[in-house]
Parts: sequence; C-alpha cells; structure tokens
Amino acid sequence: MEWQGWFVLGLCISVLASLIFTRVGPHLIMAGALTILSTTGILKANDALSGFSNSGLITVVGMFVVAAGMHASGAIDLLVNSLLGRPKTPRTALNRMFWPVAFLSSFLNNTPVVATMIPAIYSWSRKIGISPSKLMIPLSYMAILGGTVTLIGTSTNLIVNGQYQTLTGEAGFSLFSITAVGLPVAIAGFVFMWLFFPKLLPDHSQDQAFANLREFTLEVSVAPNGPLVGKTIEQAGLRHLQRIYLVEIERNGTPITVVSPEEVLQGGDRLVFAGDTEAISDLLRINGIVPSTEEEQAETFNLRHAERRLVEVVVSPHCSALGFAIREAQFRARYGAAVLAVARNGERIKGNLGSIILEAGDTLLLEARPAFISRQKYNKDFLVISDLRTESPRHERAYIAWFILIGIITLARFEVISMLNASLIGSGLMILTGCCSANQAERSLDLKVIITIACSFALGMALEKTGVAKYLAENIVDLSGGRPWLLLILTYIAISILTEVITNNAAALLMLPIVLEITEKADLNNVPFVLAIMMAASASFATPLGYQTNMMVYGPGRYRFVDFLKVGIPMNILTAIVTITVLLIGWPLEK
Repeated sequence: MEWQGWFVLGLCISVLASLIFTRVGPHLIMAGALTILSTTGILKANDALSGFSNSGLITVVGMFVVAAGMHASGAIDLLVNSLLGRPKTPRTALNRMFWPVAFLSSFLNNTPVVATMIPAIYSWSRKIGISPSKLMIPLSYMAILGGTVTLIGTSTNLIVNGQYQTLTGEAGFSLFSITAVGLPVAIAGFVFMWLFFPKLLPDHSQDQAFANLREFTLEVSVAPNGPLVGKTIEQAGLRHLQRIYLVEIERNGTPITVVSPEEVLQGGDRLVFAGDTEAISDLLRINGIVPSTEEEQAETFNLRHAERRLVEVVVSPHCSALGFAIREAQFRARYGAAVLAVARNGERIKGNLGSIILEAGDTLLLEARPAFISRQKYNKDFLVISDLRTESPRHERAYIAWFILIGIITLARFEVISMLNASLIGSGLMILTGCCSANQAERSLDLKVIITIACSFALGMALEKTGVAKYLAENIVDLSGGRPWLLLILTYIAISILTEVITNNAAALLMLPIVLEITEKADLNNVPFVLAIMMAASASFATPLGYQTNMMVYGPGRYRFVDFLKVGIPMNILTAIVTITVLLIGWPLEK
C-alpha cells in the first residue's frame, strides 16, 4: 500500500478508538473523518459527500417521517390498545409485545418504531403492574429482530444495499431478500427471550403511586359522539390507571363522587382526575377523551387541533387572571390555551376545575399552541417551566396512516416502485393527509443519525480507493485457508465485534468494501456474505453502544451496563449460530 492507504488505516483505527473511549458524538467523529479525507485530497469532494445523496440514506429519512405519521395519528396507539391487553405475567407481556413490535419494525425503520413505542410500553407497564425494566430491553431486541426480516426494517440494511449497488453496479436486493435468514433468527430470538428474560432482567419496580410527585387536578370530558360513550369505567380502561385516579364524574351539574367501575359513561360527562404530569399525558392519548369545554369559544380552539401541545407554567404575581376563577377569567379566549390541570403547593386542588381561583405560584398544565410559548417570552403572565411537547393524537387519521403504510409496502413488495420512491411518497402523503404536521415531520428527523450515516460512506469509500480493503481481504483470505465456510464465519464475527463498540451503520460500511474484495479475490458468491454483514451489524445486543435502540431504552429501563451483557451476549451467540447455519444451507458460497 502507498502512504494514502496507511493513512486511511490509521484514521480508521483513530475513529474506532474515539467512538469506543470518548464521549464525543459519533456524528462529530465521522464528520471529522470526512473533513480529513477531503482536505488531504485522499477523496475528491464528490466522493467524500456521496453519502449525503445515497438512496439508502434518503429512504431512511423518508421512513422517519412515515413513522412520525403513524405516531401522530394515533395509529400506533390503535395497535397497542387492540393487541397488548392486560397480561398478568412478564412472559405473557413479552408474547403480546413481540408480534406488533416485530411487525412494525419489519416495515418501518426500527429506530423510530422504538422511539414511538417507548412511551406506549412505559405507560402500559404501569397499567399492568410490571416493571418497565422487564420490558424495555425486550422492546429494543424485538425491534432489532423485526428489522432483520425485511430490507427496510433497519437503516443498516438500506445503507448496505445502497452501497452494494454503488460498489458493484448490481441491481441490489429486493424487499424480502433477507427474510429467509431474518425470520428464523427473529423466531429463535423471541423464544430465547420468552424462556429466560423474565428471570435474567432486573426488577426496578417504580415507587409507590404519587411518591415525590407533584399532583395535578385534571378535568376532561367524554366526547359526545366518541367511542367511550356507552362503555363502563372498566371497559374504557379508566379504572386501573397508574399514578392517576378518577376522583369524580360531573354529569349535568351533579357530581358523582364514589365512582363505580360499572358506571356507564355518557357524552359530555366531566371526569375529574388527580395525578402527575406524565400520567396525564398518557390519559390524553385515549381516543374519546377531550379537554373539558366550558365556553362556546372552546369549540373554535379545539378545531385548531394540529399544533397543540402540553405546557407546564407557573402563574406569576403579574398575571391578569389572578383572583378570578378559571371560568370567569375566560382563560381560553384570553390566552389561547386550555387549562387541563392545577397544582398548588405540590398538592391537587379539590373541586370543579372551572371554579378554581388562580393564585400566584399556581402550577398549571395547559394545552396550547406553539405561539403561546413564544408569547410568554414577551409578557409577565406566566413562567414557562416545561414545554412537554406532547401533542394529542389525531385519532381520525389513524386508519389513513395505516392505509398509507400498507400501500407503500405493497407497491415496494411487488416492485411497482422502488423503496426510495415508496418512502418519499409515503412521507409526503403523511403530511398532505394531516396524519402529521410539517413540524412533526421535521422533528422526526434525527439529524445526528443522518450525519453519522452519510459521513460513514466516506470512510468505506476511502478503504476501497486506497487499497486498504484489498490488503485486508488478502490477509483474511489467507487466514481462512481458502475455505469459504470459514470465510463466512470470520466475516460475521468481525462485524459482530465491531458493531458492539461502534455504530452498526459505521461497522457495516467499513466492512462492506473489504468483504466484496474478499469474495472477488476468492471467486465466491458475494450474496451470502453481504447478507451476513446485514445480519451481524443489526443483531447487536451485548452493549447499549452497539445499536441506537439499545441506548434509547437504557434510561427508561433504569439499566446498568452489565444488564445488557447478561442477556445480550447469549443473544449474540444464538443469532450468529442461526444466521450462519441458514446461510450455509440456503446459499451456495462458490460461484
């Protein structure tokens, strides 16, 4: 190799070390590597920046927006509420979780699926009395396993396929090319989780309800023509909520203070709850629950549904509504926000929400438009202490979102359009049909992930252009002694180790040109080797660093690093055995 090759090899080692041993963000490290490769002249500008125009990356971006539409429309909630139910044991809960999570992850990028499901599963775990620590790692692992079933299930598959097309000029892989490998791996992984995870995972039970939590009084209404009318409290799922409880029902001006689980809900019923902010957020996602309306102008406010979010504020001594009851102050008309809950001195205030007289220092939970938050920067009525960014789902769009998702999957499956075009059309339709707003679509795009992926292409291309890939390929071929089956095993192991300590996309893109050189030199069929790259890079369970969904559940599950090692290492070994066995049986290694 010439000096450029040794320089790129040293740069790769430095990148790996930085990713492993420093806290610098992967997007900054990879962007730094791209900058060095471009400024030193090792890569031309077009090559260095080619990752930003890669079809795989753009497909990932489109699928992020599709997932945002599924979340904002309540389509995910529809699936959760209809399929998860109320299991009594962790094993039953795992069984209920696996099928919807794996299905969604097969056809949506698994990163936004996990981001969408974390609050839903966290809320569900509280409702069924099972510690979130028993369910959060399984949520990540199920999404990873589901993502291996199709080409679009994980960004890694899309990125590898896009780079494979660039490097080889081949047509690439179809939507279900990887299914024959991914499906057996997913089933084997689920069986292992079902058998062993309830005992292996820690039980970090939540503190007793209301412990060290600010209580709010929340008043909501039953939508007059909504799905809850005619259902009992028990059937509506309002009886066994955690960290929030139903205090009373006000019907036609008459309070019902001792609420029976058999009480039948009527349209317009006012429901008074007490609980904490996070639990209130969960309650407001229930289809058929609407903010309590007092004035006629509230109907106009409710029409502007798309941009509303929860905001926590403190009433200042200069607030013009001080000394007035919320109803008398005409709060909605005055501020363009609805009061959902009130706390005073850390305790809930008893009585009808509209009759509460505001005092300085009261904490209010409001449902407001983004403009409300901006206005508070220039007046002295409220101090915004928390923009919870929790927007009410557009339940009326849930079925439209499902129709869009199924439609683009079907078109891609039968190759009517490419996955790139399917994701772009799907993301556009999600916005145009109102399943998600333009702001929600923008917020769904994880810029750090996108930059990391795009910059990773530069390192992979540098490895190939400077001859490093060829050099490493020759040495690995020599190590295998020319035995194709050993080459396949060595390929899987190398990528599996790399992806546990750096990002999975970076590991795959670094190894793909090397593996293609290996198969070219040894005159082997490159398809099973590329499938091994996809599987090894995605099947990353042993550390929270290896896959971003693992990192996403690390905090909500209150895990330690060792918790991942305990359950992740056996999962890595199991998926490796199943993957290699299926590839050896199902694909010829030699041309």
